[in-house]
Amino acid sequence: MSASLNAAVATTATTATATVDPACAEPLAVLGRDVTVPLVTGGEVTYAALDYAASAPALQRVWDDVAAYAPYYGSVHRGAGYLSQLSTDLFEQSRVTVAEFLDCRPTDQVVFTRSTTDSLNLLAAVLPADCQVFVFETEHHASLLPWVDAHVTYLNAPRTPAEAVATLEGALADRDPHGPALVCVTGASNVTGELWPVKELAAAAHAHGARIVLDAAQLAPHHPVSVQELDVDWVAFSGHKLYAPFGSGVLAGRADWLQQAQPYLAGGGASRKVARREDGGVDVEWHTTAARHEAGSPNVIGVYSIASACKALTEAGFDHLVARERHLIAKVREGLAEVPAVRILSLFGDDAPRVGVISFVVDGWNSSHFAAALSAEYGIGVRDGLFCAHPLVRTLLGSEPQAQGECGAPEAAPGERSLNAIRVSFGAGTPDEHVERFVRAVKELVADGAKWQYRTEEGRCVPAV
Repeated sequence: MSASLNAAVATTATTATATVDPACAEPLAVLGRDVTVPLVTGGEVTYAALDYAASAPALQRVWDDVAAYAPYYGSVHRGAGYLSQLSTDLFEQSRVTVAEFLDCRPTDQVVFTRSTTDSLNLLAAVLPADCQVFVFETEHHASLLPWVDAHVTYLNAPRTPAEAVATLEGALADRDPHGPALVCVTGASNVTGELWPVKELAAAAHAHGARIVLDAAQLAPHHPVSVQELDVDWVAFSGHKLYAPFGSGVLAGRADWLQQAQPYLAGGGASRKVARREDGGVDVEWHTTAARHEAGSPNVIGVYSIASACKALTEAGFDHLVARERHLIAKVREGLAEVPAVRILSLFGDDAPRVGVISFVVDGWNSSHFAAALSAEYGIGVRDGLFCAHPLVRTLLGSEPQAQGECGAPEAAPGERSLNAIRVSFGAGTPDEHVERFVRAVKELVADGAKWQYRTEEGRCVPAV
């Protein structure tokens, strides 16, 4: 933005990046940190939001930036008025900010979408004809399912990072070497939190003439993501997991497949010129920029919130954020290790590097019952179910592939065994007290049982009234 436009919506300043002991460091300020919730046992408690992997709370910095811009909100790209020009400038500057956050190549495009799911469906829609797609069964459904119109090879869950690379190399070696190919892989599992060997997988893909897209939905909020360092062709992520609400996402990467395909959505914004033909039809010239796949009025507030979050995380310093998160991960894992009834789910083993996402089961407990008790009796919000990664969770639980179950909707009643798990997840806004309360609650529930009665209602376990 120009200096005058920057001044119009300027808000807060920079966060210090000095070296701090992670045990003493303050979490980043997020909305909802002071919200209190009622307990079924009486009284209220400050809510412990430990479901970051689903949707992270908005950073206060993001909220302040959006609030400062909101009075200047206007239509984008085609308005002559001052607010339209300001909004257009802010929208396009947000594209630059995201490209810098991801360390994109100069020729890459940043396309704004609704979510990671939308981004990967967009990429699936622009694949060249006869494209072969290779995807591990361990992926979130957002990156497992969009490739229905391509020839898909589903790869078995690896048990080490080296096995993941070897499995991919073997599958790529057997493919038709003359056609296009794409590998889709997560950067950090939304079930186990484990980091995947993205750079090595990218090298394997490129060695066999394939391209690779990184699902960074769980990686980008926790670790720096460099398109150039990892050498991936595309990156997809969601704003709502990056502390930026309002329903926006990003697909960033190589422009050629995007430019060569028909627009993801046909309509205003995607079209550069439309003219009637003598036969009564229309001729359309589509944009070759990112606008080609951004038809309709864009979500300016959502896009700006992503850019604000990118700036806030960069200014806070990922070295600092990663160190603090490792401190929290150690607290949770060490606390759960003291409870013999708890089994943490893992593909790569205890020593694998990971982000703040941990899934587990408790012997003798239905997972929905356990999560309901954490919420109702301790004010702790976690997630239970299959986390929209059914094949992976089934593999980790050792159940049959055909076993039934809905995403986050266990069917078993309290006290019955469930083929589901419990997930606790946290990040830059999580105070130590939240994870400490969580560990205490797990120990108390396992030792003493729930203090309240629960029942199944519409597939969910809820407190009985």
